[in-house]
Amino acid sequence: MSGKTRVLIVDDSVTMRALFTAALEKSSDIIVLDSAANADEARDLIASLKPDVITLDIEMPGMNGIDFLEEIMTTKPMPVIMLSTLTQKGAEISLRAMELGAVDCFPKPKQASPDEFDKISDKLCKLVVAAANCNVKKPVPRPAPRAPEVDSGFKWNGAIVAMAASTGGVEAYLDCLAGYPANCPPTLILQQMEEGLALSFASKLNKALAPEVKLAVDGEKLEQGHVYVAADALTHVVIDRWPGGTIRLLPRDPVKGFRPSADLLFAALAKTAGARGIAAILTGMGEDGAMGMAAMKASGALTFCQTPETALVREVIDAVIAKAPGITQLPLDALCAAILENASLDKAAA
Repeated sequence: MSGKTRVLIVDDSVTMRALFTAALEKSSDIIVLDSAANADEARDLIASLKPDVITLDIEMPGMNGIDFLEEIMTTKPMPVIMLSTLTQKGAEISLRAMELGAVDCFPKPKQASPDEFDKISDKLCKLVVAAANCNVKKPVPRPAPRAPEVDSGFKWNGAIVAMAASTGGVEAYLDCLAGYPANCPPTLILQQMEEGLALSFASKLNKALAPEVKLAVDGEKLEQGHVYVAADALTHVVIDRWPGGTIRLLPRDPVKGFRPSADLLFAALAKTAGARGIAAILTGMGEDGAMGMAAMKASGALTFCQTPETALVREVIDAVIAKAPGITQLPLDALCAAILENASLDKAAA
């Protein structure tokens, strides 16, 4: 058992518990300690077995998964992966789960069959292993949504901002962009998330932030005062030129397993914007974005990353630091301030 990620599965369905157990135990790095049918059983097993990670179903009899997640995260926080459905209601609940501190929400296969679970096994196992090393903390109450300022004092210098995140990115963006003024620089944020969550995510950001937040649309011109969310799992995203650029969505194959690809976004922006670009990488799994950030840095763009110790998942940040030595590392509030400082007329545009 030494060195293996120890998992407790919580799901009211006997079939689902068996299928998730089989899917997880395909990895030599994971051991499923036990399973529970409800929150009461899970509570006892957590105390006795002390798992590294919990997979938690949202819909359960008695205390539902969201309420149990809130109990876990406010009493003794630990890595929890929520298992969700891809309905509109499921999307809203999934975002609520991540706000409460869940590492991620993983969609259940539409059919409860061994073949369907075989297809998701590798991705789920990687997420579980990464979750075991997450920097999990108690959720912090979020301030009320900001009203747009009549005059924030920010004067845009023409820079374009692009940011990327995956696991943990929902909360990271809410924290990082909380300081954005209504007349912010045009900003494209890439968030790798499960299909079906993008619209709810953009809507959540739009309610919480001062600038207008909207889904990225192919052919749309980038404008000041807007944050564009690229989270469509079916397309890549690039900015075709700068200044005066437009968003282009590309329905191409995944790049090194990722779509949308942060590497592709940043590599393209390095060519089209160069020193007029500002790029940042936040929390996430894997290495997607590391090569692209190195290209941005080489082009003369300003490059930032979240400090590893403040990220929910630091894998991609460690990869960026290795590929782009000297990249500026900042906690999220300071990162936002640095972006605005360098996108302001008070800072000479390159």
